[in-house]
Parts: sequence; C-alpha cells; structure tokens
Amino acid sequence: MNRTHTVSLLTFSFVLAMLAGCGDNSSSSTTAEPEATVTEAAVSVYAAALENPLRPEADKSRDATRKPAEVLEFIGIAPGMAVLDMFTGGGWYSEVIAHVVGPDGQVYAHSNEAYKNFVGDALEERFASGRVPQVSILMAENNTLSLDENSLDAVMMGLSFHDMYHEDVENGWPLLDGVAFLAELKKGLKPGGIVGIIDHRALAGAPPETGDSLHRIDPELVIANMEAAGFVFEAESDLLANPDDDLTKSVFEPEIRGKTDRFILRFRNPG
Repeated sequence: MNRTHTVSLLTFSFVLAMLAGCGDNSSSSTTAEPEATVTEAAVSVYAAALENPLRPEADKSRDATRKPAEVLEFIGIAPGMAVLDMFTGGGWYSEVIAHVVGPDGQVYAHSNEAYKNFVGDALEERFASGRVPQVSILMAENNTLSLDENSLDAVMMGLSFHDMYHEDVENGWPLLDGVAFLAELKKGLKPGGIVGIIDHRALAGAPPETGDSLHRIDPELVIANMEAAGFVFEAESDLLANPDDDLTKSVFEPEIRGKTDRFILRFRNPG
C-alpha cells in the first residue's frame, strides 16, 4: 500500500496559531520567517524528547533503528496528551512518549504478568521510583482491561497487535477477546482520539494465525479489525520498512530479529 500521511496535530496547531495572529497588514515577506519557525518548533518537540537528560544512554542507542521522533510525529502524539502505551514491555516507548507529552501530559504504561515474566523488573526499575513522574504503570491481564470512558487522547500499540491471535496459557497469555479489547480502547478514547499501531509485516493475505506462529500480521487484517470496531483508518507510514525482510520467518529468528519489515498505521476514534 502506498498511502501518505497528513500533517501532524502539533504542526497543525502551530499553523492555526500563526494564522490567528496575522493581521490585514501582514505581507508575504513578513510571514516567511514565522513559517520557518513553525516547522522548527514542531520538530523540536520530538527532537528534545530524544535528548531529554533523563533518558538512559542505552535507550538512545536504539533511536536510529526505531526512529521514535518521526514515528510519534506521524501518529500525532503531542504535549499535554493522556496516552495509553499498551503492552509496553520494558517501557522504552512509554518513556519517549512521556518526554513528548511533557509535565502536563500523562502516560499509562500497560503490562501484565506474561510481559513481566519476559522483561523481568525492567518496567518497575524504569518508573516505580517516580523518575519520570507523568508515567503510571497499569497492570491488567488479558481480557481484564478496564478504562475510564473518554479519558485518553491516544493509544499506542508497539509490536503487539498480532498478539491478539497468540495463545500461551502455560505462560500466562490466554487468548485475547479481540472484539471486546478494541471496544474497550474505543470506550477509553475521547472523540477524535488516536490509535497508533506498529507491527511486524506478514505476507499479504496471511491468516490471523500468523500472529501466533510468526508473530507477524498483515496490515490489511489490522485495518479490517479496527474498522469493524468503529475506528477510522487515516494513514500508513513506511518509516520502518525493510524490503529485505523474509516475511515467512519468525521475528525471533536471529538473522532478522530487530530488523523486521514494520508498518505503522494511524486510526481515529470518530466519537
């Protein structure tokens, strides 16, 4: 799919503010400089988040391949937002999001026992001390997530949508009720709220079970599920694409782990 994305919410808000301040006597020569400032300001929010001195150096070493500044700008995460980071794992993305939303925002770093068993105490070590005060850890097992209605501006799902088709009861991962799960996300999102999804690409037309066997998913299947849940598909980005990825291999194969072909989708809650 070749879909282009629209301007970010943050950039749009700066543009509106600039236009509102322009009087009838403004000329083209006087508006050129503010336009350049708008672009720089929009980008600097994300760049500053990556350079935040609270971020561990080990986190920064992953920026080149994950491109979090570009990804979060595409999704539309902005200062002051309340964001749910579903299945955050060790909290790497939750921290970046926290530095974007800033002190007036809120991030809920979601995990469960299965993820905790996988990453150990990484999430607690990152956030439990209050080092990043706008982040709260939210523990909820599969099929027990309960969100306050209209409480969120955005939901982030990084490399986890395919897990709706994964089942490993022995290790604490009962099959997720996908319909109920997406309905809960929609309930928690404000009208106009955003869902950003990053996942490992599967072959076009791959069945849902590929999410269990290879931990990959066809983006068209994601779109179909989200639209059936009442979300509006807005855009796809190829920021994390890798055309050399063998889509028939598990994402945990040593030669491809960390280098998979990944898609990014943005959806909107119409209300």
